[in-house]
Amino acid sequence: MTRKNHLLPICTFFVAVFFFACSLHAGDKKAELVYAQWSCATAASNMIKAVLEEKLDYECNLRPVSAPALWQTTASGNADGFVCAWLPSLHRVYYAKAGDNVVDLGPNLGGTKVGLVVPKYVEINSIEQLRQHSEKFDNKIIGIDPGAGIMLATREAMDAYGLENMELVAGSGAVMTSVLGSKIDKGEWVVVTGWTPHWKFATWDLKYLKDPKNVFGGSEAIHTIVRKNLKTEKPELYEFLDNFYWELGDIHEVMAMIRQSGKPYETAVEWINKNPEKIEPWLPE
Repeated sequence: MTRKNHLLPICTFFVAVFFFACSLHAGDKKAELVYAQWSCATAASNMIKAVLEEKLDYECNLRPVSAPALWQTTASGNADGFVCAWLPSLHRVYYAKAGDNVVDLGPNLGGTKVGLVVPKYVEINSIEQLRQHSEKFDNKIIGIDPGAGIMLATREAMDAYGLENMELVAGSGAVMTSVLGSKIDKGEWVVVTGWTPHWKFATWDLKYLKDPKNVFGGSEAIHTIVRKNLKTEKPELYEFLDNFYWELGDIHEVMAMIRQSGKPYETAVEWINKNPEKIEPWLPE
């Protein structure tokens, strides 16, 4: 064998190693995230995707799933994580089931709230008053997707306040706001499952019904949840998700822009380009 031919297998080996290393690196620059199709989750998740792709050169696949599937998919390792976990109350059951297979990175948004919401012209102020006025609400509470944490909490509230004469109507966030808007246009009474942040509070004059039994809990926050081992397998992605935190004013602005444009990802890109100083603290060192 000539010296040239003798070197060929060695060169081939090192080329193969180089391309294998490159493929591993490319794999590190991929993110698999899930989200629920709520307005706040859509805004936050598309913001994450936009920063990953526009600023960190990632390929980010964003998949809409149900609320229980957020936790199940991440716990099974089929997703890297999500940024729309409502804790400590609303998602406590899902968190308990996921156990040690997920890691809570803490809040990415504070000052949130959940409960039952009515237009301000409705002449009651407490969940305790719903029972005696249920007919004015057509005996219905308008909800969202049946697996959402707020639906579980609402069922608990209905038991606690003796609202067996009312029906919790499942649907979606879009259906809930459509019914709310239609009822307000007619000046009719309506009660819906509500949460802050949400664009409906900027659109209509609304109020939370008081919850003296504290079924819906006190101060809530939206947390970032990732799969076990993400820190060791994708440290840059882990650090970015751990750094992500914004204010109510930020997400309200983005939700309003999305509602006007109808384009969540493009809106997120526009926002990050206009607010580089807010994005900088999220980026890994």
